[in-house]
Amino acid sequence: MELLFQRLSGSEFRRSFSLKANDRCYTAEKGMNTIRTHAADLIRKRLAPAEPLHDGKQTPMRGHPVFLAQHATATCCRNCLEKWHHIPKGRELTEEEQEYVVDVIMEWIRRQMQR
Repeated sequence: MELLFQRLSGSEFRRSFSLKANDRCYTAEKGMNTIRTHAADLIRKRLAPAEPLHDGKQTPMRGHPVFLAQHATATCCRNCLEKWHHIPKGRELTEEEQEYVVDVIMEWIRRQMQR
């Protein structure tokens, strides 16, 4: 995963994201386990389908720490998922792929919370 984060840091767009104070407070208040549950639910509903509704526009830029993490980690849409993570679009994500995406998101959030 370290190689992925090195690659992502080379993108000006991806490294422009960071958790703001309200996102940090929300994450601290809810706890990482709850945030992971939210992430898994959001990925299952918004990213996992073979053809997600409004793909490319389904992930807001704010409103939840997971949304920011998705943009920062290129797990925001199926195009980014294919380009950065080599997970092909046009088919439903497997359980393992969904778990991988959640792991990437949570690692980004963990790193942000340590800053």
